[in-house]
Amino acid sequence: MTIDYKLDADGIATITWAMQDVPMNVLNQQSIPAFADAVKRAQADSAVKGVIVTSAKADFIAGADLNMVLALKDAAGMLDFVSSLHSLLRGIETGGKPYVAAMNGTALGGGYEIALACHRRIAADNPKALIGLPEVTLGLLPGGGGTQRLPRVIGVRNALPFLLEGKKLAPKKALEAGLVDEVVPADELLSRAKEWLLADGAKNATRPWDQKGFKLPGGAVQSPAGYETFTAGNAMLRAKTFGNYPAPEAILNCVYNGCQVDIDTGCKVEIREFAKLATGVESKNMIRSLFFGITAASKLASRPQGVPKASYRKVGILGAGMMGAGIAFSSAEVGMEVVLLDSSAEGAARGKAYSEGLWNKRVGAKRMTETECAAKLALIKPTTDFADLAGCDIVVEAVFEDRAIKADVTRKAEAVIASNAIFASNTSTLPISGLAEASARPANFIGLHFFSPVDKMPLVEIIRGKATSDDCLARAMDFVKAIRKTPIVVNDSRGFYTSRVFSTYVGEGLALLAEGVKPALIDNAGRMAGMPVGPLALADEVSLELMARIRKQTAADLGAAYQRSAIDDVCDRIVDQLGRLGKKAGKGFYDYAQDGQKRLWAGLAKEFPLATIQPSVEEVKQRLMLIQSVETARCLEEKVLLAPIDADVGAILGWGFPAFLGGPIGQIHSLGVAAFVKTCEALAKRHGPRFAPPPLLRDMAASGKRFYDR
Repeated sequence: MTIDYKLDADGIATITWAMQDVPMNVLNQQSIPAFADAVKRAQADSAVKGVIVTSAKADFIAGADLNMVLALKDAAGMLDFVSSLHSLLRGIETGGKPYVAAMNGTALGGGYEIALACHRRIAADNPKALIGLPEVTLGLLPGGGGTQRLPRVIGVRNALPFLLEGKKLAPKKALEAGLVDEVVPADELLSRAKEWLLADGAKNATRPWDQKGFKLPGGAVQSPAGYETFTAGNAMLRAKTFGNYPAPEAILNCVYNGCQVDIDTGCKVEIREFAKLATGVESKNMIRSLFFGITAASKLASRPQGVPKASYRKVGILGAGMMGAGIAFSSAEVGMEVVLLDSSAEGAARGKAYSEGLWNKRVGAKRMTETECAAKLALIKPTTDFADLAGCDIVVEAVFEDRAIKADVTRKAEAVIASNAIFASNTSTLPISGLAEASARPANFIGLHFFSPVDKMPLVEIIRGKATSDDCLARAMDFVKAIRKTPIVVNDSRGFYTSRVFSTYVGEGLALLAEGVKPALIDNAGRMAGMPVGPLALADEVSLELMARIRKQTAADLGAAYQRSAIDDVCDRIVDQLGRLGKKAGKGFYDYAQDGQKRLWAGLAKEFPLATIQPSVEEVKQRLMLIQSVETARCLEEKVLLAPIDADVGAILGWGFPAFLGGPIGQIHSLGVAAFVKTCEALAKRHGPRFAPPPLLRDMAASGKRFYDR
């Protein structure tokens, strides 16, 4: 059974979504025809006075089946599918019988669009439920009339944040915003829906936009308010996306053009735009990586089988700096007891104060009570005494990137904790197998690489050392999930995956600088390519001093095998000779003013003279982006990465690789492996062997293999 139909003695038909073998109701090629049959049955039966649309599952309807969207590549087939949905929903609106959407839980995307087509929307008072149109976050637009109905319900200006940003609201907030008409206790949902149908349904069976004289709430598109909304909206959109994401632009087109004509014509505009997006490469990339990839990682799809799920009561954190303080916050946030250990009492107290500041902001915003704040703060114990680590289920080391210091704290912590407790290092570059040599129980030693700021960054890169056991890996994954982070698992190597590939973006920016490319061109090209920050600005934020220290540690570890590059020359000059250490010091490639403003340091032109001939923006973008994909392919070839999707999820969540490209492997997949290899061979001839495609890619190009089937 997909759709259940029942008619009661009062003439109220209830259409209940109850899809089998799937966790949530979705719109697909099976459910929509079944729903259409139920609607036709209600329309044809003269005994039916009104219809309730609801769900037998915990949630209402989640939206379109993304497996179907990912598989459909034919624009004509997509047009047919979406057109049939539009015809169905317009039939509900214009059929002469009133419909109520009784939304018992979450209603997103196509599910909420079904509700929008009903004559009234009543939501259960379920604080866990979310209501909205989040399609833009996956490179799509609402394809079931959402771009046409929502502006006609709440006005263009009010609707655009939901359409362009994918905002989702709990029922009571949705009521305030006009997304629903009523919020009632869950046990009164169906009775209230029936009550409205019997009392008010007949006189409300025609939508306002199907009545003569309808005007858009808040003003027409061609009005002073409309001009202001669309001119400012276009400019802001371009500044934010640089034209890389077609979905927001398509949404603006739908609203602008569709809301100047009748709704049937407006829906035709939406159908065409949706089909174009849904069959485009950007949406495929975003659906694959942002939905399927992140969902699988969050569900611990690669967790070793047969290991009982671990729970965590007490966590030890060594080092109360920015990283340690952030890990402490994330652990206490979910109710874990935290021992925050630092070399000084002042340092440990500062680390706890970081969490206090974050929770106080919530108290100020009335999102947390003072009592709740105090209870969470009580979970964090700042200390300098290793004995306090007794009873910890896991200890996370977050001290300086110095092998000797890490070895010292490893031995001191292991002397106190239980023999089966996990010891994890938050190192960003040092090989875990080498650090584990200081451990008395290397099977329980693992890498947990967090990203700064920890309270905001969702990714944790789990690094498995040579001696790390399956049991340790599984329990470490459980910990990451428990603190509400998303893990990827990689094998041990210098820089692992994220630091190794991320550094190529920054490094290529420094190489371009050394070649005499304009600094503004370098950073602007990075942002125009879709990266959140240009490589020079990013180097400042990460800390030029830290970069220089890591390179020196790597050179010392590798000895004669270490190969110097232009990056070393730039670091030597900017850090060692000029003392420009980065943003924290107020000076790096940029000068940082007290008011938060930054400007490129005027002295860069003297230190790195400009070349007479400058590359084009596209050339710089190509170098900055393709170098990341080349290095990622090497990580796959060397088995540092376990799967291509891990690379894409890690890059998007870890350092903000552009989602429209799908990730570094997604970028290769989109270009085509053979075309990517050819381009990189040309770059290698011009700029050096760092661009040379590895044998893995050459072999795939020769055999016509792809990274992803869809």
